[in-house]
Amino acid sequence: MIRIERAAVLGAGTMGAQLAAHLANARIPVLLLDVAPQELTPEEEARGLNLLSPEVRNRIAQRGLENALKAKPAAFFTPDLAALVTVGNFEDDLPKIKDCDLIIEAVVENLEIKRALYERVERFRRPGSVVATNTSGIPIRALADGFSEDFRAHFLGTHFFNPPRYLHLVELIRTEWTKPEVSCAIHGFLDQRLGKGVVVAKDRPNFIANRIGTYGALITIRTMLEDGYSIEEVDALTGPAVGRPKTGTFRLFDLVGIDVLVYVADNLYRAVPDDEEREIFQVPSFLREMVARKLLGNKTGAGFYRKQKGDGERDEIWALDLASLEYRPSQKAHFPSLEMAKNIEDARERIRTLVWGKDRAAQFLWKTLSRTLRYAANRIPEIADTVVEVDRAMRWGFNWELGVFETWDAIGVERSVARMREEGLSTPPNVERMLEAGARSFYKTDKGEDFYFDFAALDYKPVPKQPGVIILKSLKEQDKVIKKNAGASLIDLGDGVACVEFHSKMNSIGSDTVQMIRYALDEVERNFVGLVIGNQGQNFSVGANLMLLLLEAQEGNWEEIDLMVRAFQQTNMRLRYSPKPVVVAPHQMTLGGGCEVTLHADRVRAAAETYIGLVEVGVGLIPAGGGTKEMLVRALDAIPKGMEDADPFPFVKRAFETIALAKVSTSAEEARQMNFLRPSDTISMNPDRLIADAKREVLALAQAGYVPPQPRADILALGQSALATLKVGIHMMRRGGYISDHDAVIAEKLARILTGGDLNHATRVSEQYLLDLEREAFLSLCGERKTLERIAHTLKTGKSLRN
Repeated sequence: MIRIERAAVLGAGTMGAQLAAHLANARIPVLLLDVAPQELTPEEEARGLNLLSPEVRNRIAQRGLENALKAKPAAFFTPDLAALVTVGNFEDDLPKIKDCDLIIEAVVENLEIKRALYERVERFRRPGSVVATNTSGIPIRALADGFSEDFRAHFLGTHFFNPPRYLHLVELIRTEWTKPEVSCAIHGFLDQRLGKGVVVAKDRPNFIANRIGTYGALITIRTMLEDGYSIEEVDALTGPAVGRPKTGTFRLFDLVGIDVLVYVADNLYRAVPDDEEREIFQVPSFLREMVARKLLGNKTGAGFYRKQKGDGERDEIWALDLASLEYRPSQKAHFPSLEMAKNIEDARERIRTLVWGKDRAAQFLWKTLSRTLRYAANRIPEIADTVVEVDRAMRWGFNWELGVFETWDAIGVERSVARMREEGLSTPPNVERMLEAGARSFYKTDKGEDFYFDFAALDYKPVPKQPGVIILKSLKEQDKVIKKNAGASLIDLGDGVACVEFHSKMNSIGSDTVQMIRYALDEVERNFVGLVIGNQGQNFSVGANLMLLLLEAQEGNWEEIDLMVRAFQQTNMRLRYSPKPVVVAPHQMTLGGGCEVTLHADRVRAAAETYIGLVEVGVGLIPAGGGTKEMLVRALDAIPKGMEDADPFPFVKRAFETIALAKVSTSAEEARQMNFLRPSDTISMNPDRLIADAKREVLALAQAGYVPPQPRADILALGQSALATLKVGIHMMRRGGYISDHDAVIAEKLARILTGGDLNHATRVSEQYLLDLEREAFLSLCGERKTLERIAHTLKTGKSLRN
């Protein structure tokens, strides 16, 4: 049985160091090795060091670790996890790999260099340990050929995408020598321990995602050159408009590196002599000239874009003129159809509308997408057996909303094939046979089960289910919805567990959501063993419905606002003291009211990538759904046992700063350090497993004989002396220009709640006492003109206003 308890990463470049960081995120001790330097730096010489000094010999790996610690976005969940990484060098420390269960090679993309390293690895590795290469394109068979039987049996490709913490995809590539139990164990490790979406790829050049992605990128560039589109226009057309990241095409190239794009394309050109579209991989001459001039993207400060000093204080973004390779001020793209499409929320409908338009935007999208669709269809079964692997690879590897064949379904297969024929384009034989078989789409859903069209069988087959994964959409299609309204649904997860799913715009919390939670608590008390609150939207919840609040405040409907706040407070308190266990499953943005729901759960099962915080001060308010109260309770409860006589003020101050500065965690691990999660709360590395993991938490609590907590009446309110101290700090911040006058108003109201209001001395108070203070402060701030300005500005721009 293969268990991964210790790992080694060979190669401390950007990818290797960040791989080590992510292994540390999974609490796996990792050895990070690279070559020993052959010469001293001037600084080392000045310090009297020599080539035998450990500091010198480990310099490259140490620098890789330091770069990972400085990486943005962060490579580590929290900086202290770097303590799990031990640095070293190949010459001195390679024997240490005998203690490692998994050895990941991430050195330069060169067959000879990799094989030479494996010869040394083979001398020191323990029989049965797994060796994986992170190559992005070298054939796995060529890397393993000629090594011992045990080495080959335990060797495979694990192609992570950079940055490995954030991109979901890992392509798993086996050879004929790889033992099935080895690939199975590593598949499970990548999925459950590292939180990855694993796609089994064939040992073909650049595997799945980079093969299709590089082709699509070069088709995009060629179309831009042929038809006279600008860099900015292409980025506008290849970003969120078609369900892809904000980087678009050229900002992504700057992020990845133009030299990397050229290397991958050249590698493909050499490796696929029989590819019908091989000539597309001949990169345009301007890309080689960019590499020669070191215009490589973000790593050199200039690529397709660069920052330029403007006339004022702010930097300006300038774009590259491809004719002269000089920079000019960036120009906003103007496509009326694109502006209209922004109002279409559903990605499928949006793409369909754009592609079938009549303007330059539609012409560009049709030309690039139609060729990419045809190319992808012709790569089956060369690079993958089914459309499912291809679509998962593209979604997970590049953060696309829709895969290639899902996009084709959205556009319309029959209609698009008819247009291809009209334009004299050949239709992929796979697609011709599919249409002849009477199928009209690559995917279909029947009775809640998803099916894909199998080109080999010429029939639909069920999309393989991932064990341990619950898909709420599928349950809803199987009539598992108990009750629903515009904002939320109550779904039966099976085994006596129900789930409240938010599905309002951005999963904001309004009266519909609150009503559904209350209904769910009643229903669960009667008929279920427990409740999950979670969803599979882009974010758990961005907070309260601000538009509704703004309208009520502008109308002066203070009683209505008071009722809304009371209802939310009471609902969260019911969550906290429900007689049946309640587990909340946050993921991604969990802000404001979404955070307050999370704070009141019996247990939280959070996705590793959970960005949670009480951000109400950004819109001129304070948390009033019990969030302020709960952060005070947690701050005081954090006083270590045996230190009950310690000064509680620093703990209260910490809660004050967390709320007043609208701090948001950058991971679930950091959320624990910030008191948004408790020590008993747990984390799912793989977001796909979050709902199923939360369900298991509910069942575990129920089976352990769940007993609800009792309402608190013992919360220490420090009174006027602590309030005065906080006010002094607020005053100094205002005088120093760090906060505005209105920030100071909000901060004082927050300080008043956290210290107990008008208490002359320290007093034990109840939760309801603090909730009343919250509601009073919230209502008063709703009457402030500057608060209404902040809310309106946030609704309009999505950004905070400091007024």
